[in-house]
Amino acid sequence: MNFLIEIENNLWYSDIRKGGWQTVKQNKIKPDTILKNFWRDNHHFADLFNAALFGGEQVLNPDDLSEADTDVSSLLKFNGHAETVQKVLDVVKKTAYGIDFVLWGLENQAKIHYAMPLRHMVGDAFSYLKEYNEIAAKNKKDGHFESSDEFLSNMKKTDRLHPVISLCVYYGEDPWDGPLCLADMLEIPEKVRPMVSDYKMNLLQLRASETCDFQDPEVAAVFDISRSIYERDYQRINTVYKNRNITSELGIVIGAITQSQKLIDHALESERKGGQVNMCTALEELMNEGKLEGRREGILEGRREGRLEGIQATISTCKSFNASKDVTVKNLMKVFSLSEEDAAGYVEEYW
Repeated sequence: MNFLIEIENNLWYSDIRKGGWQTVKQNKIKPDTILKNFWRDNHHFADLFNAALFGGEQVLNPDDLSEADTDVSSLLKFNGHAETVQKVLDVVKKTAYGIDFVLWGLENQAKIHYAMPLRHMVGDAFSYLKEYNEIAAKNKKDGHFESSDEFLSNMKKTDRLHPVISLCVYYGEDPWDGPLCLADMLEIPEKVRPMVSDYKMNLLQLRASETCDFQDPEVAAVFDISRSIYERDYQRINTVYKNRNITSELGIVIGAITQSQKLIDHALESERKGGQVNMCTALEELMNEGKLEGRREGILEGRREGRLEGIQATISTCKSFNASKDVTVKNLMKVFSLSEEDAAGYVEEYW
């Protein structure tokens, strides 16, 4: 007996003979969602920031991390005008240092964005604004202001905001050629350059991550395998991971990063069978499929080339027998099942 159900837009059926659920139709999984879930893990998150920002020094402790609100949308008010601005970050964590804390924000980027420093600056500013609004609301409720200046700003002289540190991880195959700071986006006359405030962006490029000192084996594997796939260095993957299996979760993450739906499908199938993925086997299957597809493309290309040669030969033969162009067009239409327009185009090109 078979059962058919739909789960999250994917169609699945139960085949008793095969002992489990089989996919009938599998939609593409959103890479951004996969990466957000992966980096929500405290060990993954801490290792990423430690490697990218602190040279591998264990500054962030996974046990000290806690989830923070990713929605920093705010209501902006100015001169009687109010506007709601939406801004949602990918992953935000909080670390406590005694009674103080630091906010760590992560943004996943698959494509080069030529306004990325501005996006980071706005995101950080909204995080600061969110905390300021919380402090201001508390102060207004308490009403314990020491001066008119504190009352005007809704902030006490001793109040302090907490640092926000953001990191952009760029997973694209092409080298990042976008700006790295706000100044890179500005046309600044030399005379005023010293007066212009800059805002830097913390960026980690997957393609340039080979020197990063990752300590978490899962994070290291994701970056190492994805980078090797981009570099087409399958021999290295075969050497390093020949006798090592990775979890299906990591296979899905790597497939999402490298935009390989076939690798994601392989990982999902491996999860159904036991949850482990052998990257060498997976890549071998993908390469074999690629070779088969290449052979198919080669056959089709050969047929296209042979068809074109036949069209050219027919035109040459008609011309040698002093046939008119109209007669040649009709011959092409009959022999090669061409439309009159296409046949006339070939005649004009090869006459």
